[in-house]
Amino acid sequence: MDFSKLPSILTPDLGLLFWMLLIFVVIFFFLSKFAFPVIVGMVDERKKYIDESLQKAHEASQRLENIKLEGEAIIQEARAKQAELLKEAAATRDSLIQNAQQKAREESARLLEEAKAEIESEKQAAINDIKSQVAALSVEIAEKVLRSKLSDDKAQMDLIDNMLDEVSSFREK
Repeated sequence: MDFSKLPSILTPDLGLLFWMLLIFVVIFFFLSKFAFPVIVGMVDERKKYIDESLQKAHEASQRLENIKLEGEAIIQEARAKQAELLKEAAATRDSLIQNAQQKAREESARLLEEAKAEIESEKQAAINDIKSQVAALSVEIAEKVLRSKLSDDKAQMDLIDNMLDEVSSFREK
């Protein structure tokens, strides 16, 4: 290929290459002296910020995990306390029921004893009343027997039958 026939822009001469190289070196020097440190500093700063953000996110994640664990522990503790309180409440309830049943048994036994005592006293009063009535009837019968001065057996039997009829009519009243 023949380079002589190409346009001059595509085939630069040696002077143009020298000046281009010189300008490139000067610009590269100024950029490396002034611009690159600022750009590298900004990139480092950005990297540092991203690293710190990642570290903070990791720490937040750790704290959140710790908070979840603490929350679970608190919930477990609350459940244990709730179970303990329910157990204590059940024990208290059972104790109250047992005390109430014991008091009811004692009260029923006391009432039963009082009722038995009252029945016994009324029974004794009835027995005493019957004894006094029997004694009174016996005295009346003896008095009537002595008054009538019975002479024979037939008259005695008639008198006894009459008195028995009176006694049975007295009982019916």
